[in-house]
Amino acid sequence: MMKVVVYSTNTYDKTHFEATADHAFTFEYVGTALSIDTVHLAADAFAVCIFVNDDASRPVLEKLAAMGVKGIAIRAAGHDQTDHEAAHQLGLHVAYVPAYSPHSIAEHTVALLLALTRKIVEADKRVKSYNFKLDPLVGFNLHHKKVGIVGIGKIGGITAKILQGFGCTLLGYDPKPNEEYAKAYGLQYVSIDELIQNADIIIIQAPLNAATKHLINTDSIAKMKDGVFIINTGRGAIINTADAIEGLKSGKIGALGIDVYENEKGLFFNDHTMSIPTDDVFARLLTFKNVLVTGHMAFLTTNALTSIVQTTLENLNAWKDGRNAVNEL
Repeated sequence: MMKVVVYSTNTYDKTHFEATADHAFTFEYVGTALSIDTVHLAADAFAVCIFVNDDASRPVLEKLAAMGVKGIAIRAAGHDQTDHEAAHQLGLHVAYVPAYSPHSIAEHTVALLLALTRKIVEADKRVKSYNFKLDPLVGFNLHHKKVGIVGIGKIGGITAKILQGFGCTLLGYDPKPNEEYAKAYGLQYVSIDELIQNADIIIIQAPLNAATKHLINTDSIAKMKDGVFIINTGRGAIINTADAIEGLKSGKIGALGIDVYENEKGLFFNDHTMSIPTDDVFARLLTFKNVLVTGHMAFLTTNALTSIVQTTLENLNAWKDGRNAVNEL
């Protein structure tokens, strides 16, 4: 059997891999992330399987190639952790999981939004303290609110479908507009500037690239409506967190819900209960009552985890058979 080293393994990863047996491979689970310091754990492996915060930069890939590893199986849709060009130059296969459960992320996005618009977290805290005063808990309806979605792929399309059901007016920005979504959900494609200036709620579901990095910054925030709500389930670095904090302090940003954070590597997916916080920006962010943070868990449903394993196995089997994977990068 061919050995595959699965980095950044959590219990749920192992459970779902083992539930979908493939006798062609033996999986070795590593709790730590792939890095220059842990790459040696892939000795004698046919491939490595990595997640969003692993390090598959050129130096790491060079070590993997020198050890005879044939491929990098990314068990996520995000692949900015991998230097694709270096991998190709080194003769390494790279494949990802483009769509495991877009519903899981879209539903989590709306969950964050509803929790903030109706102040669910604060209401729960008050009730558990036997404080039933409602004055600070006034929210607002999503009905007729203008929602701008940045990134209208499968996830953005499903989010639009859900929000159409609430009666929202939908604006969308994507370099490659999907007209089917426009027709089905009444979505109007606009420029990014028009979206930023006109949306009551901005939802980010775009990939991270040169065009989207720090798209939400001091300048773009200044153009937004006063009290704008921002939800990010795309990539953390699309928001300049320090600039967002200034927007929260001034009241320009009415609420912020994020499942991703630009400096989450080494922070998320780990227990830091007994550690002293070292990220001052993140610590400041957590002080706001109108900020809701979940630790990169929008994907975390049984449906999504099963789909991730199945697609990853398809990618690995293609390489085993001497073929490029359908999801090759």
